[in-house]
Amino acid sequence: MIQITPTCSIDETSIEWQFIRASGPGGQNVNKVATAVQLRYTLPEARMFPDGAHARLVRLAGSRVTEGGVLILNARRFRSQERNRQEAMAKLV
Repeated sequence: MIQITPTCSIDETSIEWQFIRASGPGGQNVNKVATAVQLRYTLPEARMFPDGAHARLVRLAGSRVTEGGVLILNARRFRSQERNRQEAMAKLV
Protein backbone atom coordinates (compact mmCIF):
# COMPACT_ATOMS: atom_id res chain seq x y z
CA MET A 1 0.00 0.00 0.00
CA ILE A 2 1.16 3.51 -0.82
CA GLN A 3 0.28 5.94 1.95
CA ILE A 4 -1.06 9.26 0.59
CA THR A 5 -2.36 10.69 3.88
CA PRO A 6 -2.85 9.09 7.30
CA THR A 7 -6.39 8.11 6.23
CA CYS A 8 -5.92 7.46 2.50
CA SER A 9 -3.77 4.88 0.72
CA ILE A 10 -3.51 3.35 -2.75
CA ASP A 11 -3.03 -0.31 -3.55
CA GLU A 12 0.19 -0.66 -5.59
CA THR A 13 -1.42 -3.29 -7.81
CA SER A 14 -3.85 -0.66 -9.11
CA ILE A 15 -0.97 1.26 -10.75
CA GLU A 16 -0.03 0.37 -14.31
CA TRP A 17 3.42 1.28 -15.65
CA GLN A 18 4.38 1.83 -19.28
CA PHE A 19 7.93 2.50 -20.37
CA ILE A 20 8.41 4.52 -23.53
CA ARG A 21 11.28 6.10 -25.41
CA ALA A 22 12.09 9.59 -24.24
CA SER A 23 12.68 12.44 -26.65
CA GLY A 24 15.33 15.11 -26.44
CA PRO A 25 19.06 15.06 -25.78
CA GLY A 26 20.81 11.97 -24.56
CA GLY A 27 22.74 10.67 -27.52
CA GLN A 28 22.05 7.24 -28.92
CA ASN A 29 20.73 6.07 -25.55
CA VAL A 30 17.33 7.73 -26.15
CA ASN A 31 16.94 5.82 -29.41
CA LYS A 32 17.62 2.42 -27.83
CA VAL A 33 16.24 2.45 -24.29
CA ALA A 34 12.71 3.11 -23.03
CA THR A 35 13.59 5.40 -20.12
CA ALA A 36 10.49 7.59 -20.02
CA VAL A 37 7.74 6.40 -17.68
CA GLN A 38 3.98 6.69 -17.92
CA LEU A 39 2.07 5.94 -14.72
CA ARG A 40 -1.62 5.07 -15.12
CA TYR A 41 -3.94 4.93 -12.14
CA THR A 42 -7.64 4.23 -12.51
CA LEU A 43 -9.37 6.49 -10.03
CA PRO A 44 -11.52 4.39 -7.72
CA GLU A 45 -15.04 5.13 -6.66
CA ALA A 46 -15.43 8.35 -4.68
CA ARG A 47 -16.26 6.39 -1.53
CA MET A 48 -12.59 5.39 -1.13
CA PHE A 49 -11.59 9.03 -0.63
CA PRO A 50 -12.73 11.40 2.12
CA ASP A 51 -15.71 13.65 1.32
CA GLY A 52 -15.02 15.84 -1.70
CA ALA A 53 -11.48 14.55 -2.24
CA HIS A 54 -12.32 12.60 -5.41
CA ALA A 55 -13.87 15.62 -7.13
CA ARG A 56 -10.97 17.81 -5.98
CA LEU A 57 -8.44 15.30 -7.35
CA VAL A 58 -10.15 15.21 -10.75
CA ARG A 59 -10.33 19.01 -10.83
CA LEU A 60 -6.64 19.45 -9.90
CA ALA A 61 -5.46 16.79 -12.36
CA GLY A 62 -7.29 18.50 -15.22
CA SER A 63 -6.35 17.07 -18.60
CA ARG A 64 -4.25 14.31 -17.01
CA VAL A 65 -7.49 12.43 -16.24
CA THR A 66 -9.13 10.70 -19.19
CA GLU A 67 -12.89 10.54 -19.67
CA GLY A 68 -12.67 6.94 -18.45
CA GLY A 69 -11.29 8.11 -15.09
CA VAL A 70 -7.65 7.13 -15.64
CA LEU A 71 -5.01 9.47 -14.21
CA ILE A 72 -1.93 9.57 -16.48
CA LEU A 73 1.37 10.95 -15.19
CA ASN A 74 4.49 11.17 -17.37
CA ALA A 75 8.09 11.38 -16.20
CA ARG A 76 10.99 11.73 -18.61
CA ARG A 77 13.38 14.16 -16.96
CA PHE A 78 16.08 11.62 -16.13
CA ARG A 79 18.09 9.27 -18.35
CA SER A 80 17.36 6.38 -15.97
CA GLN A 81 14.10 4.44 -16.02
CA GLU A 82 14.25 3.95 -12.24
CA ARG A 83 14.69 7.68 -11.53
CA ASN A 84 11.79 8.51 -13.84
CA ARG A 85 9.69 5.88 -12.09
CA GLN A 86 10.47 7.50 -8.72
CA GLU A 87 9.56 10.92 -10.12
CA ALA A 88 6.21 9.64 -11.43
CA MET A 89 5.43 8.09 -8.04
CA ALA A 90 6.34 11.36 -6.30
CA LYS A 91 3.91 13.20 -8.59
CA LEU A 92 1.16 10.77 -7.62
CA VAL A 93 1.74 11.10 -3.89
